[in-house]
Amino acid sequence: MSRFIVALVLCLATAVPARAAGAVATFYKDKQIRFIIGTAPGGTYDILARIVARHMAAYIPGHPLIIVQNQPSAGGLVMTNELYALGPFDGTAIGVPINGIPTAPLLQPQAAHFDASRLIWIGSTNREPYVAYVWHTAPVQNLAELLTTPLVVGATTPGTTMVDFPRLTNAILGTKFKIVPGYGSTPQLNQAMERGETQGVGALGWAAVKAQVPQWIAEHKIKVIAQFGVTASRELPGVPLVIELAKTPRDRAALAMLFARTEYGRPYFLPPGVPADRVAALRRAFDETMRDPAFIADAAKIGLTPDPMTGEQVQALVGELAKTPPAVVARVRAALDQP
Repeated sequence: MSRFIVALVLCLATAVPARAAGAVATFYKDKQIRFIIGTAPGGTYDILARIVARHMAAYIPGHPLIIVQNQPSAGGLVMTNELYALGPFDGTAIGVPINGIPTAPLLQPQAAHFDASRLIWIGSTNREPYVAYVWHTAPVQNLAELLTTPLVVGATTPGTTMVDFPRLTNAILGTKFKIVPGYGSTPQLNQAMERGETQGVGALGWAAVKAQVPQWIAEHKIKVIAQFGVTASRELPGVPLVIELAKTPRDRAALAMLFARTEYGRPYFLPPGVPADRVAALRRAFDETMRDPAFIADAAKIGLTPDPMTGEQVQALVGELAKTPPAVVARVRAALDQP
């Protein structure tokens, strides 16, 4: 994982020169920027993107209006394919994908018609742990039991952590997740669990859990039984880290490839070809938004503490993922192709 660590500390951010800022301001004056979200309305990706949109325009030269659209088809793959191929390539459209998109060309090459390393990443709002959680009456109440007892978990679509993480751990570690895909959003997953259709959720961002069902946490109606990532989160003391179950370096490499998406958590991108001065301006505007006390306060209302990455850091990490050895990719892809 040393290459990931190196990538995470790279920061090449520089101030936008005054002349370039003037040209950018002239371009963006009286224009709109679209945030195109690859998930359905109501989920944490959607809610958080709307908060970012609310504050980021103030930091973009020319102060354009930012509007938000949702395009959730195929877990955001359709949105990313279209932006990559069709643009616009002028900095007026920003993609807000699920965090599976950077590895989609490796794992879903038949559906992902883009090069993730050529997308222009402008930043990520936060690194975050992903968790498996269960209803308080579920037959599985800890990670050890998940190795012997089936657990029915709801999910949206392949390519999301809700499908990919439990499917991979089933194949590599022998967990007994029984995945039921097809739900439209994370609120629907929680409703299904409350109705007894499912018994838990296999992998969802901890921030989303805190934002959507804080009352369940307070009332102990759900229990977090595992966390996914490369390192344990300080927010989840005592919750076992799934990757520590890996028995061999080969197993750990396969898990680490997929779990790397927890590092760049909730990224934003431009299609290739956007002029460099606009890229720089948007990256710095994103950075300033992440430091804005008003943004931080609004994020706190949905249970999120920003832990951002710059666009340069996300770009470096995605570039490293693109170099994953073919044997590791093949093993992960085979696991994700299992029903």
